[in-house]
Amino acid sequence: MGVITAEVKGLRLVLETAPSLFSPLRADRGTMAMLSCVDFAPGMRVLDLGCGCGLVGITAARLCGAENVVMCDIDPLAVEIAARNAARNGVARAKTVLSDGFSALEDTGFDLILSNPPYQSDFSVAKGFIEKGFNRLKLGGRLVMVTKRREWYRNRMIAIFGGVRIREIDGYFVFEAEKRDARYANRR
Repeated sequence: MGVITAEVKGLRLVLETAPSLFSPLRADRGTMAMLSCVDFAPGMRVLDLGCGCGLVGITAARLCGAENVVMCDIDPLAVEIAARNAARNGVARAKTVLSDGFSALEDTGFDLILSNPPYQSDFSVAKGFIEKGFNRLKLGGRLVMVTKRREWYRNRMIAIFGGVRIREIDGYFVFEAEKRDARYANRR
């Protein structure tokens, strides 16, 4: 186990991490690029999808209110460490859920779903995050993802959401898509 610090949105976070978790030595550059594109407001409902040690969810909880934030991950150690980090950073009421994507997650009506999906493997995980994420957002809610790949994500998000905004930051692509209709774009 180790400890990292991160400066995010004017907050100083101290986070426990572990060698088996994503980016165990420092805050990931892609995650930081994604967070630079997001404006949080008190009361926003936020899902940190694939939370790892909890950097994204804890940032959201500090700015939106812990009761409005859910952090989930498929890795039991990640969920355990994210919960400890939430308490360490003063947002113990943020909810942590052990879930393979959305499979064990009952919450809906999110304003924001934030994810740095595993993009080095096949696209099945990201496909599920995008398609099922659409259904968990409220109208006007946004899915924000960061990856190193552009075209597949661009095409998938346009197919589901009807459009996507893409920003390139520090070698990463930050995708932001808004739910404007209750139906997938490709089914209209």
